[in-house]
Amino acid sequence: MKQRRSPITSVVMIALACLVGVPLYYIVVNTFKTQQEMAKSPLALPTSLFLDNYQRIFETVPLGRSFLNTLVVTIAALLVQLFVGSTAAYAMAMRASRFNRIFGALLLLGFIVPGQSTLIPLYRLLVGAELVDTLRGLVIIYSGGAIFCYFLIQAYISRLPFEIIEAARIDGAGPFQIYWRIVLPLIRPILVTVGIFQTMGIWNDFITPNVFLSSPEKSTLVLQVYRSVGEFSTDWPAFMTMSVLVLVPMVVFFVLTQRHIVSGLLAGSVKS
Repeated sequence: MKQRRSPITSVVMIALACLVGVPLYYIVVNTFKTQQEMAKSPLALPTSLFLDNYQRIFETVPLGRSFLNTLVVTIAALLVQLFVGSTAAYAMAMRASRFNRIFGALLLLGFIVPGQSTLIPLYRLLVGAELVDTLRGLVIIYSGGAIFCYFLIQAYISRLPFEIIEAARIDGAGPFQIYWRIVLPLIRPILVTVGIFQTMGIWNDFITPNVFLSSPEKSTLVLQVYRSVGEFSTDWPAFMTMSVLVLVPMVVFFVLTQRHIVSGLLAGSVKS
């Protein structure tokens, strides 16, 4: 029997959705206003479709280069994270020794230690390796997110039917063959879920690029938004226009992939 939803619940949820949507509405409507109109009525709809902010941003800001930088870093770091995380989770699950359990527990320190506290040591290491102010260095730093991938994927792998893996071993398949041909297709749902989380995290990150990148031609999209804020005065409509342009790719990405987030996590919870 279908459970009826309480009208009170619907009203509360709609009110909360409107409350959450106010900042987004505020940003979007003010991209179509002049500085004076925004100051006069920031929450009102624009009196006319003013597109000069978008035109000015595309003419003065190298969005294409920043978009490419962000895309390259995100894809490269994501591939490393998923490969290292999945292979580590596979190896730990296949050989549940005491050493592996202790090593897995030590990896929890990656979540306990705040990332901000490691910025100075990381910076000194990258200076020594001549990787500061390079996209390669940024990819290496983000690759540390493989720890997060490892824990989620390991929980998923532990619920796989190990009879299939044992049958492959009996047939003479090696560890990498088992991983590539059997395990990898079976864990695809959790790989997609983890990939979505990590993609959004890398794309929207500000602290790491701000610390390790200084050249304007290597800026990510989020850095371009930060650099659009003036020292003494700020063109707020232009700033919000930049913010909207940076948000659009992630909003589209999230809308297209949101169903995989829940389905991937739930799929792992019902494996036997």
